[in-house]
This record gives sequence, structure tokens and C-alpha cells, in this order.
Amino acid sequence: MGFDFRILGPLKVTAGRDRVAIGGHRQRTVLAMLLLTPDQVASVDRLVEAVWAGHQPTTSRTQIAICVSSLRKAFKAAGFPGEVIETVPTGYMLLAGEHRIDAVRFSKRAESAQRLAKQGRTAEAAELLGDALGLWRGPALAGISSYTVEAEAALLDEQRCSAYEQYAALQLELGRHREVVPGLSALVQERPLREHARASLMLAQYRSGRRSEALELFRHAREVFVGELGLEPGRVLQDLHSAILREDPALMPAAALLASPRGGSSMTTLPPDLSTCVGREHELAALNGLLDRPPRDRSPAIGLLVGRPGVGKTTLAAYWARLVSGAFPDGRLFARLREDGSDNGDPVPAVVTRFLRTLGFSEEEIPDDLADRVALFHRSLENRRMLIVLDDVQEDWARALIPPQGVCSVLMTSREMLSIPARVRLRLNPLQAADAVTLLDRLVGDGRVRENPGTAMRVAALCDHLPLALTAAAARLTAKPHWSLSHLESRLRDPLNRLAELSRGRPEIRAAFDLSYRDLSPAAAAMYRRLGLLNGSETDPPDLNVRLGAELLDTDPTDAENLMEQLVDAALLEVAGEEPNGRFRYRLPRLLALHARECAELSKTA
Repeated sequence: MGFDFRILGPLKVTAGRDRVAIGGHRQRTVLAMLLLTPDQVASVDRLVEAVWAGHQPTTSRTQIAICVSSLRKAFKAAGFPGEVIETVPTGYMLLAGEHRIDAVRFSKRAESAQRLAKQGRTAEAAELLGDALGLWRGPALAGISSYTVEAEAALLDEQRCSAYEQYAALQLELGRHREVVPGLSALVQERPLREHARASLMLAQYRSGRRSEALELFRHAREVFVGELGLEPGRVLQDLHSAILREDPALMPAAALLASPRGGSSMTTLPPDLSTCVGREHELAALNGLLDRPPRDRSPAIGLLVGRPGVGKTTLAAYWARLVSGAFPDGRLFARLREDGSDNGDPVPAVVTRFLRTLGFSEEEIPDDLADRVALFHRSLENRRMLIVLDDVQEDWARALIPPQGVCSVLMTSREMLSIPARVRLRLNPLQAADAVTLLDRLVGDGRVRENPGTAMRVAALCDHLPLALTAAAARLTAKPHWSLSHLESRLRDPLNRLAELSRGRPEIRAAFDLSYRDLSPAAAAMYRRLGLLNGSETDPPDLNVRLGAELLDTDPTDAENLMEQLVDAALLEVAGEEPNGRFRYRLPRLLALHARECAELSKTA
């Protein structure tokens, strides 16, 4: 079998199910250049320019040869006996042969779709273009820092935009205006000067009963075009605007062209205000497993991110969703489930209703009965390449919202490990110390962190390397430009003041811990409080065993272990290891220990 080369997203090479290790920046840049023009010669001079951008060493040509040799060894080590890279007089050439290159497959499918469209086979053309767009996993060749590669990647991305414009036009022909609103919205936001995309979005919104939004799109177009180009919008937009104003019947699709509805699609509802994502390269690569769908697989690809409060689950989920937006041409839906229900309420009714409205369904089309509402939501997703991000879910909520079949993907975050079958399961840990300092520096952004690396390491440690706590600390520094990093450290060093300091303004680390604490059973909450009274020191958190837990609540070891495991399930306690007797040791991280102690003090005064 040949290799599977993927450049419509981060560079990835696989042999069957195994990933092929490519090596460092130079090897990846050389391979990227060869994959951009398979079966064509890439000259040594062009490869040198791609790697060094005009600042090449005297040994550059020799080093290119070494890179090619390294790639050949990697391909042979992966089990392919034939030649993948051929040496020619002026350079090198990647022999496509039996290998699969996603960019080539994308181009062939897009060309075939154009031929089908010219033959009047509109539905088949739209389906094939949807398949082509589904090959995208994010920005082309993301992560390769090379001006030459980035310029070529920009051309590929232009092809993606053009393909989506054609896909949207075909869907509009078929009367599927709701289905293209999300992707067009994202494209217009990304490329505000693309007139055809904006015109298609205006038409789709008008047909979906959103006349005022369609008119607002034109008003915004005038601002952008005049402001950036000094020109009025083109004739296509102006004529469409006039037709919408007079409600021209010709704007509505012909009844004969209307296909049976396959459901709506989504606007992109990802949160815009999440903090920077740092140090999650392994997790991002693992999440890309949700994109590798077998051709005939008709079940949703499900991913699950689990971790304690503040560890960055929501940020990672939203960051990955934006990174791979090209793989979901029909849109991305996002919901924070705990925000859509009361403390003891069920958020599913509110979430489903909001999703259906976002998909373009009117109030009259949304059923009153919850079961019918959920069924309509599931039907609307069956044939749509969409990503649904469900943040902070519980098991029963997730089971109600995940469609039983379809080609969508679902990424969930939870504080507990759910039993729902998932293709990707990740437990997030706090950041590494260096990554925590990097995050703090990026969020503050004025040099105070970079100029005091030792103090920054101590501040990051006081925040338990939790992204949410680091974001809160950065917010304090941003709000107090006269504070030094040492001053913040001194305020955080006091354990009785630390949570209060990190809970002023937003984000509130204490509120995040409270959510998990309120979900505990009374007995598990009591165990959490007692452990906090033991474990609030400034030293590294000690290991806690079942015997100690039993003594704290005056109960037997089995009951104590069950309560401590409930705390593990709620991400309020960590497993530290196993004892010779088969029972486990546990650890309460410092910020959680401070929170547990606060809960114990409040319990005394209640």
C-alpha cells in the first residue's frame, strides 16, 4: 500500500493506520514543496528558497540532499519498498503513483463536480463538492513556517473558498438555502471582499425569512468596499439589494427545483472570546482523528475532552473547531450546557430550541413536544458535515443531543468520563511549566512576564498551571498596569487570599470549582471538605490514602474509597498511584485544596 499524504491542514503522512514521522522543520518544508507539485520537478534552488528564504548557508544544497535522504529513510522504515522521491538533474520529484494526496483528490472532485453541474446534475455536483470540502482539516500546511510554502498554501485556500462558493450556489439552486448560511457566514467574515459569497449569503438569508439580516449584509458591504477599496459594491450585489427591497418573487427558488428538505445547517456559534491555546499540540493532533472518517461511515464521529475545572477544555475545543473549520463546510454549533439550565435543570430543551433557530427554523416550525423537537434536530443533521461542540455536558444531556446517525462530528467537554462510545477520548492535564509561563506572557502582552522569568514560574506554579487561573492572573495584571509581577506573586502567595485574588472580575476560578462542588452528593462533599482541611499547605500536595479518608468521616475503607472515587469522577481529586494492598492513593491539587478549605469554613458558619 502507498502512503496517505495530507496537506489540507497540518502536514500528515500515514501508512495504513500508522503515522509516519517526518522529522524537523527542514524535512517537513521540503516534503511540503514536493507535495504541492507531485510528479513535477521541484528545483533545488526553489527548495533552498523555501527553507531559508534568501538567508541560506553555503552548504544549503548539501543540506537539501540530506533532507531528501532523511525522507527516503522514513518512507522505507514505514514499509514502502519503492521509490517515493526521484532525483532529477535540477532537483527532485515526488512520484504520486499509488499514493494518495488529499490536495489532488480535492482538485479532481471539484473538477468532476463542475462537469456534473454543466450537465445539469445539480444534486450530484453538490454532493461531490461537499465530499471535496470535507477533505479539509484546517488551513493548508498549517504549522510550516516558510514564506514560499505559505504563499502556495494561500493559493490552495483560495481554491477552497471558490469551491465553497460554487457549493453554496448549487445548494441554492436546490432550494437548500438554510444549509449554506453557516459556511457562507464564516467565509464572508473571513473574506469580506468576496462579492459572490456575500451575494449568496444575502439570498440564502432572504429565502430563510431573514430579510433584515440580508439588507444589513449589503450595508456592511458598502462600508467595507468604500473603506478599503474606495469603490461601491459591484453590480451583482447592488441588483440583489434592489430586488430584496422590492421583494422580487424571482428571488425565491422555483418549486420544481426544491428537493425534499434534509434539514438545516448552522451559523458558526463558536465563542469569540476564549483565551490563547498554548501547549496542546499532542491533544490537537489526537482530535484530528475525528476528521478521518471511513468513506461509508454514517455514524457521528464523537470526541470527548475530560479534565478538572479550569484545565482548558472549552478553550481547546473551540480552538480546534476554528482550526479545522474547513472540514465542516456546513457550519459549527456550540453550546455551554450548564449555562442553559438552572443548577438542577435540564438544558436540553433550551439548547435544541436555540440550535433549531440557528439552523433557520421559524418558531412555527419548531415543535412544542421535546421529543419531536429533538427528532427534528437530529434529522436536520443527517446529511450535513457539521461540528457540534457540547461544552460541560452530563451523560443524559449528551445522549439526547447526539444524533443517532449522520456525517457530523460531535466534540464534548465534561468534568467526568462519560460512558458514551467515542472515537477520541482525552483527559487534559494542567500545562507544563514552560507552557504556563508562555500563556501568561501572551495574555499580559506588555513584557512584564518575559522580563521576570523566575517570578513568572512561581506565579504559574501558584496558579497550579491551570489555564483558567493563569487567565485570571493575567486579567489582574492587565487591569493593574502599575503592578509588577512580583507584587502579584506576593498577593497570590497568601493561601487565604489566593482564590479571592483569582476570582476578582472574570474569569472566576472559584465559580468554576463551585459548579463541580454543587454536583456532589452530601457524603462526597463532606469528604472533599475534610480533605481540604488537611491539604491546604504551600508544600506539594501530599498523597491521601483510603485509610485516612475513612478516619476523616469515621466510616469503613470501602465507603471512603467510593466517596474518593466520586471526587475523582467529578475531577476534584486526582489519582496519585496504587498501594500494595490494591487500593489507590489520591492527591488534592493546591487550588482545589484551598477551595475545599473555604467550603469547610462556610459549612461551619451555615
